[in-house]
Amino acid sequence: MKGTPRVINELLAFVLEVVALGLLAWWGWGAVEPTPLRLLLAVAVPGAAAVLWGLFAAPKARIRVPLPGVLAVKALVFGAAALALADLGHGTAGVVFAVVAAGNTALATVDRRAAGRLG
Repeated sequence: MKGTPRVINELLAFVLEVVALGLLAWWGWGAVEPTPLRLLLAVAVPGAAAVLWGLFAAPKARIRVPLPGVLAVKALVFGAAALALADLGHGTAGVVFAVVAAGNTALATVDRRAAGRLG
């Protein structure tokens, strides 16, 4: 992929990552009734996902792992976000999110490999 398609796919990747964190926060807020626990989950769940992503899946990850490890972290975070959306009563949207995230990740992985930015 060259030029504009690459930029669009990279932008979509970023948007999907931010949306995943938002979905996890939304799920955390709705998962329990007492407000203090809601707040805790709404902050802790996306926070844990962000830390995991930053450690292993970000372009400048703190800990370099082989590609299967990076893809596993992405699948875990995106999968959790899709399941959170389904649990919130939006099953079709959860499936759509999962399919778009998987397709975007696959395209980005192939593109980055071709450009020599992955092992």
